[in-house]
Amino acid sequence: MKAFLTAIIFLMLFKIAVGQHKYFSIATFNTQTAYPFTKLGGLFSEVYHPGLELTLGKILADRKSHEWFLDGRAAYFFHRYVQHGISLYSNIGYRYKFSSRISSDISLGGGYMQSIPATAKFRLDEDGSYKNNKGLGRAQAIAAFGIGAGYRLRPSSKRPVKILLSWQQRLQLPFVKSYVPLLPYNSMMVGISRPLKER
Repeated sequence: MKAFLTAIIFLMLFKIAVGQHKYFSIATFNTQTAYPFTKLGGLFSEVYHPGLELTLGKILADRKSHEWFLDGRAAYFFHRYVQHGISLYSNIGYRYKFSSRISSDISLGGGYMQSIPATAKFRLDEDGSYKNNKGLGRAQAIAAFGIGAGYRLRPSSKRPVKILLSWQQRLQLPFVKSYVPLLPYNSMMVGISRPLKER
């Protein structure tokens, strides 16, 4: 399964790397464990679990009022007392352009995540002593669904900067097979995006 996910991600990244209409974005986010579409207020008022995400994307089809896009993302987040999450995943999405400045999008994706415990982890050895068993963590799969909005500054520019705001529901699996097989996260992202080349 891990090899299959890795192959799919690399094929998508290759598709993004070739051709025109590429863009780069960087975003910071806060994340909370919660059921899908719940606890939105907790992203602003509860414990902060910070993250950073880098995106390389490509516009697959560009029309006057809408476009389709494909992107590859690398992300890191810290969930206090639980884990450090390092993700590599891809999204495909649809963006509607209300005007030359304002847009909204929806996306669906999935990929790989390395879950590294945020606290000490020990195992009982044969001689009765405890040994550090933290290691490099566990390989996990993630699925993601996002809804976003963008505001383009100076749309007449050849490389306009866009301000991004995005809400994402992410599912991590299998988290702990015996009692929490699927761990849902809600994330609120704020960032900026810019084309890699002049239009």
